This record gives sequence, structure tokens and C-alpha cells, in this order.
Amino acid sequence: MRITCLHTAHSNVAVFDAAAEALGVAPDVLRHEVRPDLLAAAEHAAGLTIELTNATTSALLSLAREADAVLLTCSTLGPAVEGLSMNTPILRTDEALAIAAVQAGGQIAVLCAVETTLEPTSRLFHRAAERSNASVSVQWVPGAWALFKAGDTEAYLTTIANAADRAYAHGASVVALAQASMSGAATRVTAGPPPLTSATAGLCAALHAVLNGPKHGR
Repeated sequence: MRITCLHTAHSNVAVFDAAAEALGVAPDVLRHEVRPDLLAAAEHAAGLTIELTNATTSALLSLAREADAVLLTCSTLGPAVEGLSMNTPILRTDEALAIAAVQAGGQIAVLCAVETTLEPTSRLFHRAAERSNASVSVQWVPGAWALFKAGDTEAYLTTIANAADRAYAHGASVVALAQASMSGAATRVTAGPPPLTSATAGLCAALHAVLNGPKHGR
């Protein structure tokens, strides 16, 4: 089995490797492709352009030729997956997170570090919530991404954890961390259960897709 991740931040390699290890996934299953230029282009354009969608789609299709499943781990680029049709599953980690977050209903607080992800993340989570009785609030954490880009991981994760604690204090029953880079903040949250992360949700979705697909399923 081979699951290939398309990242836009080098630090997410370690995040997904750790999530895979926690899930008991063999070390040789997960492969990584890192394209920081794609997110940089999206930030420069203040969103996902047609050209950037095409570039992301091309990268995903190329990876799918040598994988059993492909995970797009960047929520800003997520909409590029829509409409793709391949025998190899090409999945969005943020979509897997949205589905997992709304399953039990209640008040869902979705935290975003990157401002360009607000619109696609909001659309995705509200669409998932239509099939449940969940109420969704998508929130930007100001200043967090600047800390990440400056390499201050400690302050970045603390800022995210504090935002999650505030969300719980304001009545959230579930907190979801929209970007994979936020995953390390989950263990720092004290006001409620550890937030859901896109790395774990995405890998679970990929494993399910592979094991229940035509090659492995019944």
C-alpha cells in the first residue's frame, strides 16, 4: 500500500508521519511531496485562481499514477480536488476532518490559521453540517500564521491552543483544527477534549478508501 501526501509546508511531513505512527501505519506506506510554491502563489493571489487550480490538479494526477491514494493536505488548495475522476482516490484532508467533526452534531468550532482558507473551509464544513444537526462556526486565529512563517513553532501552537480553549469556553462541543500544521496544538488544549486534526482524519479516510476499494474491498 502507498499513500502519497501533497503538502505545501515541509513541517507537515513530520506531522503526518507522527499521525501515521499513532494509527499503526507501517513506515513505508506514507510518501510525501512538498510544494510550498503552490501556497505561496495562493497567498499572493489572495485565493485559488484557475491557473493555480490547474497546477494543483496536475500535481495530484501525477502522484496518483504511483499511489493507492493521494491526500491533499492544504485546505487553501482543497477545492482543486472537486471534479477530479480517477481510479486512485484523491482526497482532501479538510473534507475528511469536516465529516468527522459534524458526526456527533453539537456546536463545532473550526479554527483556521491561514486567512485564505476561511472561504473554502467554511463552505466545506457547512456543506458537511447539512447532513447532521451540527452548528458550525469557522474562525480565523489572527497572528498565528505570521508566527508559523517566522519559524516560531512554540508560539504558533500556543496561540492555536489558546484559541481552542476560548472556543470551548464559549460553548463549543467539538473543536477542529483546519490546517495540518496546527496538529501539535491539540495536546496543549486544557478546556476540553483534544481537538480533531486533519492529519488523523485524512489518513483514516485514505486507509478506508484503499482497504475498501476495488483492489482490496469486496
